[in-house]
Amino acid sequence: MSLYSQVHGSAVAGTVPLLLIHGGGSTIETNWSALLPELTKTRQVVAVELQGHGRSPWTGGTVTFENSADDVAEVLRELDLGPVDVLGFSNGGNVALRLAMRHPGLIRRQIVASAFYRRDGLVDGFWDGMAQATLESMPQLYRDADAALNPDPAHQQQLFDLDSGQMKNFVDWPPNDLASITTPTLILAADRDVATNAHTVEMAALIPGARLMIVPGTHGDYLGEAMAAAGDLTAMHATLPWLLRFLA
Repeated sequence: MSLYSQVHGSAVAGTVPLLLIHGGGSTIETNWSALLPELTKTRQVVAVELQGHGRSPWTGGTVTFENSADDVAEVLRELDLGPVDVLGFSNGGNVALRLAMRHPGLIRRQIVASAFYRRDGLVDGFWDGMAQATLESMPQLYRDADAALNPDPAHQQQLFDLDSGQMKNFVDWPPNDLASITTPTLILAADRDVATNAHTVEMAALIPGARLMIVPGTHGDYLGEAMAAAGDLTAMHATLPWLLRFLA
């Protein structure tokens, strides 16, 4: 299927486009609106919305990180961009990892932010909270953003079901999956993130040659994500130079 995508800025000589993959429950705007103007100062940026999110339809069936990676690969081939750099956040970070595993020829370098590969890598209480969650548990900011694009209230329930189902059905990835990644990778997280610091360190150690960066902050504030940053872009501006340095 073809995901909704946006292209921001013009191609810049000496750079490749940067692909952005959002987190669960998000749209391009909620995840990237603060960061996009900074990124397009130096390169072209492509942002996608995963199945059932924002303006991308759900085609039916179970959504997984694996088939989401295949959907993103289809977009890259349709746009004929050649190898791109990737920044994936949260669930989008897991999609980025699978993209690098399944379609390595499409990726030059990747930043994997606030991701995980084992269930026990997330903070205490996460899975209990997920098991009890309902649509009303979804942050109002995400529900409002989706409603602005999809006025039918059933769409918000569908979005919640897709994302919560993907997480509840998650099965640990073998360490060899990460060890198979050949794409130059930066593993990025906050010190008060959803994944534990120890798990983040472990992920970086498993990926050959990966770099590691843990910044002071919470889940997504360091990228200007709308709910986490709540308008305070201090952490984003402090983190951004390091991201650009890695991609350069």
